[in-house]
This record gives sequence, structure tokens and C-alpha cells, in this order.
Amino acid sequence: MPDDLLPSWRPGPTRDALVAFLDDVLDVPTEERVACLDNDGTLWCERPSYVQLDFFVDALRSRASEPDFVHTPEFDALLGNDAAAMGELGLERIALALTSLCQGISPEEFTSRVRAFMSDAQHPTLGRPLLRNVYLPMLELIDELRRRDVTVTIVTGGGTEFVRAVSQQLYGVPPEAVVGTLIGYELVRGEDGAPRLLRTGRPAAAANEGEAKVSNIQSQLGRRPILVAGNSGGDREMLEWAASGPGPTLALLIDHDDAEREFAYVSRAETFAEPEPITEVGARLGWTVVSMATDWETVFPSVTSER
Repeated sequence: MPDDLLPSWRPGPTRDALVAFLDDVLDVPTEERVACLDNDGTLWCERPSYVQLDFFVDALRSRASEPDFVHTPEFDALLGNDAAAMGELGLERIALALTSLCQGISPEEFTSRVRAFMSDAQHPTLGRPLLRNVYLPMLELIDELRRRDVTVTIVTGGGTEFVRAVSQQLYGVPPEAVVGTLIGYELVRGEDGAPRLLRTGRPAAAANEGEAKVSNIQSQLGRRPILVAGNSGGDREMLEWAASGPGPTLALLIDHDDAEREFAYVSRAETFAEPEPITEVGARLGWTVVSMATDWETVFPSVTSER
């Protein structure tokens, strides 16, 4: 086993399973080498709040000072940091309200705003730039997959356009390889008659969680993954789908059990109730469960490094 392979992964059964898969994948036809990786909590830190939520709250605070700002229960709960009210309203309702903040702008303008936010934003408790809050062990795994001609994609419950704005920079994943929750667009014409594409305040489909992830992988990517990585109940179906395919396959579940270096919690789906914790599902079904505390020598890349 090469010492320089996956250096941020500690020796043990988890690293052994990864190395075995990386060896076996070379026997798979190149066109079938597809990996689908969740983003929030799998590739970057999702606590104490989702990065996309932080982006929209930042936009909300800027908008709240404008004379024509319209108060809503969702906006007031966010501006007042009222956890009880936010819990009662639910993340899905809050997220829907926040999408209206970018209604009527072009996809290019939205991408520009996301990149501007990400370039300056800091994590509220870890004291790190958000752009450095990606998981180094997962970046190493992505690199090794690419060396073996595995097509790496991101399948997220987050907004498709939000993740597309940074996926190339953070993971080397092009925008067209991102599958997420879709926002609606409308085609309008300017005074010169030229067509313009503008964001609406409405989702184009249901949230990309649970069964939707599997159907959207098929409809948007058209290839079944042989490796899936996730961390929450919203990833269960796509983890099961990968694991049930013809070998070699790998279902990789990230367990957030490191309160010292990150956070300790069991990830849950946001849009539906789960019959059992995802960590128990993973153990019962024989997935490769990654303990952040035990399996990762390093969690985040150095703030000063190029990676």
C-alpha cells in the first residue's frame, strides 16, 4: 500500500476499503466509472448552518436596510436569529422565502454574487475562510478517482446554481456535473428584443433529497454511480443504489463524530422524517462508515496552502 496514497486517511479498515476500491475500479470500463458525492457535510462543513443559508442571510441583511423591504415571518425570524421561530417555520419554508431575494437576476449575476460572498466569508466558529472549509481527505479521494479516470460529480440537496458557482474552484467539478435542487427560470426579452434568462423565486422541482437524488442522477447524468459518498438520511437512497449495483461498488458514509476538530452530530434529511439514524443504516447495510475522529488524520487543508 503506497504511503503517499490518501495521506490524510489513517491506516485502518476504512482506508483499506478505499484503497481496495481504487485498485478494483481499474477493471471497470471507463464509461462506467462514475462517482456521485454529496456536498454539505460530505465535501465541506455544514455546521452550525448551511453555507448556502449563510449566503442568503447575508443578502437578506443587505436588503433589509432598503426602504421597500417587505417583512415576512421568515425574514423576521432570520434577522432576529429566532431559533424557535425558524424551527416552527421549517428550513424548507425559509429556503423558499430566501430564493425571492435573487428573483429577476441573470444566472451570471447570481454566480458572481455567490463567488463574491465565498471569497470573503469566514466560518462563524472555526475561524477559517469558507473556501478552506472543505475536507482534505475527500479532496485526496477525488484526486485519486480522477487519476483512475473516474468521472466525479456532485449530487447535493443544495441549490444547483449555488454549488455550480464554486464547484470547479473547490473540487475541479464542472458546473454540468452538479445535480442539485433546481430553481426556475423564465425567458424574457429586453427592449431590443434580445432574449434574457432570469431567475424566478420558485423551485423548478422538489428538493433534491432521498429518492429524488437517484431519479435526478439518471435524468441529468444518465449514468449509474459505482461510488457514492454522503452523510445524511437524504443520501440514503443513492448510497443504497450504488451499493446494490454490480461490483466493484463503494457506499461511503461520513460520520460526524469529531467535536474537537469539527462537530459531533448525526446528519438528518431536511425535507422528510427518517425511520432510523443514517449511521445505524450504514452499519446495518455494511457500508463503509468513515469516522472523522478515527479515520482522518487531518480534517481541513491548511489555511495558507494552495489546496
